Amino acid sequence: MKHSIGSYPRVRVQDDGRQVVSQAGSVQLVESVRKTGLDQAISKALAPWRKPRAVHGPGKALLDVTLAVALGGDCLADVAMLRCEPAVFGPVASDPTIFRLIDTLAASGDKALQAIRSARSEVRQCAWSLAGKDAPDADGQVVIDLDGVLVIAHSDKEDAAPTWKKTFGHHP
Repeated sequence: MKHSIGSYPRVRVQDDGRQVVSQAGSVQLVESVRKTGLDQAISKALAPWRKPRAVHGPGKALLDVTLAVALGGDCLADVAMLRCEPAVFGPVASDPTIFRLIDTLAASGDKALQAIRSARSEVRQCAWSLAGKDAPDADGQVVIDLDGVLVIAHSDKEDAAPTWKKTFGHHP
């Protein structure tokens, strides 16, 4: 039996319709994490913040939060959507564990931020080398195209006013 050395289980995609995964689009994100080595790099970078008897590593927990946000979550508790698919995301830390991790990393300030940034930089170089001539920086420049999206939200706050589209909302 082969055991994965990554943080996420290996998922095999079939189109026979027998097994359904509600977050099927997330498989591509998980595979990107695995292929680029982001799970290993972030786990190594955040190893100093791992508690001695911890079940969930800080790197995996932080990646789970990132995946939850990428899948539409807007708060730390939205990692619960990952817990519903253990075959795709593996074991996911509890909400209190995630909150404690964020508190710990925030208390470490620049040290934790620098560790995360260095892991991201390492992985970005790996991803761009895998992309070869299709890498975003292949011609020496990177173009970032941002679109503004209004998120509809109701508000009963004092002095709340509708947007120019006659709804309540905010720009993320």
